[in-house]
Amino acid sequence: MTAYIQGVAAALNLRQQDVAAVLQLFEEGATIPFIARYRKDKTGALDEVQIQNIQDEANAQKEFAERKAYIIKSITEQGKMTDALQAKIDAAKVIAELEDLYLPYKPKRKTKAQVAREHGLEPLALTLLEQHNIDIIKTAQPYMNEQVKTVDEALQGARDIIAEMVNEHAELRMGMRRLFEKSATTQSKVLAGKEQEAIKYKDYFDFTEPISKIPSHRFLAITRGFMEGLLRMEISPAEEDAIALAERTFVKANNDAADQVKKAVKDAWRRLLLPGLETEFRTALKLKADEEAINVFAENLRQLLLSSPLGGKAILAVDPGYRTGCKVVCLDEQGALLKTSLIYIHEPGRLYDAEHKVRSLVQEYDLKAIAVGDGTAGRETEQFIKKLNLGLPVFLVNEDGASIYSASATARDEFPDEDITIRGAVSIGRRLMDPLAELVKIDPKSIGVGQYQHDVNQVRLKERLDQTVVSCVNTVGVNLNTASKHLLAYVSGIGPSIAENIINFRNEAGRFTSRKQLMKVPRLGAKAFEQCAGFLRIKDSTDPLDGSGVHPEAYPIVARMAKDIGVEIKTLIGNEALVKQLDAKKYISPEAGEHTLKDIINELRKPGLDPRSEVQQFEFADIYSLEDVITGMIVPGVVTNITRFGAFVDIGVKQDGLVHVSEIAHKYITDPNELLKLNQKVTVKVTEVDIPRKRIALSIKQAQEPPAVTKKQQAQPAPKYNKPAPAKEQPKPMSMNDALSMLKGKFGK
Repeated sequence: MTAYIQGVAAALNLRQQDVAAVLQLFEEGATIPFIARYRKDKTGALDEVQIQNIQDEANAQKEFAERKAYIIKSITEQGKMTDALQAKIDAAKVIAELEDLYLPYKPKRKTKAQVAREHGLEPLALTLLEQHNIDIIKTAQPYMNEQVKTVDEALQGARDIIAEMVNEHAELRMGMRRLFEKSATTQSKVLAGKEQEAIKYKDYFDFTEPISKIPSHRFLAITRGFMEGLLRMEISPAEEDAIALAERTFVKANNDAADQVKKAVKDAWRRLLLPGLETEFRTALKLKADEEAINVFAENLRQLLLSSPLGGKAILAVDPGYRTGCKVVCLDEQGALLKTSLIYIHEPGRLYDAEHKVRSLVQEYDLKAIAVGDGTAGRETEQFIKKLNLGLPVFLVNEDGASIYSASATARDEFPDEDITIRGAVSIGRRLMDPLAELVKIDPKSIGVGQYQHDVNQVRLKERLDQTVVSCVNTVGVNLNTASKHLLAYVSGIGPSIAENIINFRNEAGRFTSRKQLMKVPRLGAKAFEQCAGFLRIKDSTDPLDGSGVHPEAYPIVARMAKDIGVEIKTLIGNEALVKQLDAKKYISPEAGEHTLKDIINELRKPGLDPRSEVQQFEFADIYSLEDVITGMIVPGVVTNITRFGAFVDIGVKQDGLVHVSEIAHKYITDPNELLKLNQKVTVKVTEVDIPRKRIALSIKQAQEPPAVTKKQQAQPAPKYNKPAPAKEQPKPMSMNDALSMLKGKFGK
């Protein structure tokens, strides 16, 4: 990879020495979290995103170089390489240029042009291309033979050869690409007779938008309709513009021979150039749309994984239900299952028993908080718990993916003797205690925070989501004595097999008392220790630094610091006054530069600080179903999903509402992430309720506008929530067709 230092640095506008350091560290087996956290002095403090970009760009340039070498080898072996062609190949910057140059020499299935050449018609084609003022009938007659029986067949064969030459003209193809980029549109139409079946794609029944402006979510929606056989999809510029461009390259006269060339040009466009370039651009647009959708999913996943934890508190967790009752579990401070029970709160005759069970469990196990799943019957169960006045905080917990976990091999391994519903309740409780530790057990695609995630490249999606999980786990750090093997597997340098070895070692030898003990874990060698040690925390360790983010390789530096100010390390840690006495510059060395020392000082101030804020309680309005929602009401909500076209907000009625990007702020924004984050508390105004389609349209900016107040209203006491009388007519549906900026990037990557 070090061979691509210069190219990567130029492509990403980074210093060559920083890129060189990153690529060298990759070759040495370093991970992205380790490089970003503990090798800042070598890389100029590049962050994880920049380091990931370096890796991706280096891989792309490596693939490009390998493809170029293959093309050169192939053309050379055919004996067709020339100095001029070699120069063009060497000058190519993107894969599309390479492929255009290779196209005439690329082995292909038998084409019309090849058949015509076999019939001896290439000289005729070249004669027509000269476009002299000739009698084309007399010129074509000598080429008639057993395979070519008429003049028309001879001319057709010649035109087939010319059409292929037009298609394989590298400069023309690049010109066509520029035409596509500038003026091509994506067009979709519903297939005849599919109107009812395709009703969810109604916005795309007769749709046109320039490819330079179409946002990813619209392109993915059209592509899905196309793949389902409900929509016809085309990508092209105006045909007259494309043909005119080709004619400027190939048509040099105004005579009968030129007319034959014109026919060949039109055939080349319709039969060869357009289908090939349309496929190329559809693929390129799909890749761009995929990448943007994957970016949306990854960012949402990051925010969800870094959701505020309650921390180590004994919890009563409830998985709500109607007919089958509510599954109740008691968890200790570490998330271990203490007790299970079942209550029925929707049958009046069983309410007293349910109340008694909950009160008894809270008292017997000294529970400190209550977690209620937000699925079916979630709001009703929350209200039942609150009416008990237990004096404990009650949290509605997003249970997306809990059912996936409860039926998984992971859940069976953890609770082999428990019912699937009990496992789900445990997951809800643990998710409140530590969302990150619990969510790593679930396939990210099952969590439900994406945008068209099932339509994108699944290999790339998994790769990116795994990178996100790794980043989050290492950002927070992991308690070595309580972490599950699933959480440990995402720690820098560990992986699933070593994670299992750590768990086995912990089960056999007891809790870890020192980071040094990691070296006794089977298959965890010096390199793995270097990569993982700084991200693993041990509370009450024999070495106080083991509970911090200070890497063991920096322990001698901290020892010198403590000695210089005459205190023990344990006294220095967390003592702001003592830390202020340290002069970081005094400890700079070739091994530890300014960035490393700054991180050490910050860690000494607040050792092992969890970057996540503590979870806060939230109250929904007194509405429980879609039928309770009325246009115009203003209610509190929680952001549950963010896409490029808007944000989904839970207002407590089992159906999230959509705040379109145009309804988020009074100023223009293109990305909801500019102002919103997952789990953010917001106030929204209901702008539309569509009960048959189960859709709610919301507005944040309208909720911020002061309502008009009459004198009569001024005399009335303020209601708990602004819930006006229903209007006679519903407003028009909220527009979903506002254009977003297209993800920038190069074609061919």
